[in-house]
Amino acid sequence: MSEVDPCHAFVHDLSRVSVADTLSPAERYQELFVAVQMHKVFDDSKTFVDCAPLRHPEEILEDYRRRVDTPGFDLARFVAEHFSHYELPRQAFVANPDDSLARHIDRLWPVLTRHPREHPPYSSLLPLPFDYVVPGGRFTELYYWDSYFTMLGLDESGHCELLRAMADNFAYLIDTYGHIPNGNRTYYLGRSQPPVFALMTDLFEETGVHRASDYLPQLRKEHAFWMSGGDGLQPGEAHRRCVRLVDGSLLNRYWDERDTPREEAYREDVETARHAGRPAYEVYRDLRAGAESGWDFSSRWLDDPHRLSSIRTTSILPVDLNSFLYKLELQIARLSEVRGLRGCAETFADKARARRQAMDRHLWNPALGAYFDYDWARRQPRDNLTAATLVPLFVGLADAAQAEGVAALARSRLLAPGGLRTTEVYGSGEQWDCPNGWAPLQWMAIRGLQHYGHDGLALEIERRWLAIVSYLFEREGRLLEKYVLRPCTEHAGGGEYRLQDGFGWTNGVTRKLMQEDPSHRANRCHMGKPGC
Repeated sequence: MSEVDPCHAFVHDLSRVSVADTLSPAERYQELFVAVQMHKVFDDSKTFVDCAPLRHPEEILEDYRRRVDTPGFDLARFVAEHFSHYELPRQAFVANPDDSLARHIDRLWPVLTRHPREHPPYSSLLPLPFDYVVPGGRFTELYYWDSYFTMLGLDESGHCELLRAMADNFAYLIDTYGHIPNGNRTYYLGRSQPPVFALMTDLFEETGVHRASDYLPQLRKEHAFWMSGGDGLQPGEAHRRCVRLVDGSLLNRYWDERDTPREEAYREDVETARHAGRPAYEVYRDLRAGAESGWDFSSRWLDDPHRLSSIRTTSILPVDLNSFLYKLELQIARLSEVRGLRGCAETFADKARARRQAMDRHLWNPALGAYFDYDWARRQPRDNLTAATLVPLFVGLADAAQAEGVAALARSRLLAPGGLRTTEVYGSGEQWDCPNGWAPLQWMAIRGLQHYGHDGLALEIERRWLAIVSYLFEREGRLLEKYVLRPCTEHAGGGEYRLQDGFGWTNGVTRKLMQEDPSHRANRCHMGKPGC
């Protein structure tokens, strides 16, 4: 018998997956949930929705209703008596000052890996069949688009078994729920995240983990999720994630099935809606759609860049979302051809062609030479330049002249001392704005520029980003969710929660870039040894 390739030896045994209970914490605990979130029992609103009950939820709710109006009732004590929440043991990971940055990342993967052998009953966690890697910090579940960038580093670290496990987890999620949720939590089921499963399948094939064509059924299901209701739209109409423009073009927006406050940010959303001057349900939907974008939050989605309550995500057709869907359609066409499904291949090639034409018509600004989001409700392009302008290059959608224009504008307006800026807006208070930089945006910009021969700018972004990551690693011995794009000990801020350590996609992108640029000083740096 021939030797078995360990990357292909994963057993497809779903018998250990428990039946999913999809009730969210708000649905399960009702007025108890509202009380806990509005009274800020926990500093971070995500803590409660991730708790596991110590008794049957119906018994907890009944006990709460019986006791809440009694003298001396203490809500925080009641929650402590009835729920447990996950805390990473303080000594779960200790940085070794002798480790290089690459070795530090390699040692982090086991800490960030979850082994779903047991599932807490009645918790918000959706069961998965196989091991997976979480971002870290407060993010203790699998996240959709984070995982693609994490996988880049897993490949470099030689974890082919984890790549295969995560691939099959995502296929399982599509087969079970019809889409990949934002994360494997019940309160995330109303939305997805940027659709990068097609990019993952390329990575699986490139690394020998699995043939991309084996995931063709899941790719088609994901496409159906994003395009649901689109075929029947008349010009000027929208349904869920689809918008039919007045010229008949069909493009996509971010959305969420629910129009209530996000459960993991309930109190924050209620407060935001109070200041909006429009129906609260509209604000909630736009906040949820902003979370589906992965850019939660950014001036990119706001009318007033300094006022979150002005958010209008569902009125905006994003450059990056439509680029990812173009890639998905091309991937389905390519893999259908591989499988001998000529009709399907032609259909999806036509869809990709039509999307590209629509993007050229509505998202391309010939005067500035870059891609911009489009406000379909007001029938006008947005004027805020963001790093998303490089995603069409990343998926190969742009022509050479368009790539030239994007590269020139990115160099003149988005390049910072530490890499590529997210937007040009300072002081918004949102984390997806200046001065912050994010690993996935660096990766897509670098790869996109390389695809079109702009290697000099790509290398400049790569080296500046690695310099920032290694600078803070030398001083603090950790990798972070996001970075201020200049050499300093100041930490990135903004957003709804404290800066997180870990961190999955930073680890993945950094590990991959270090391998591709072995001469960079990041390959020689160690914690506590600045300037080595």
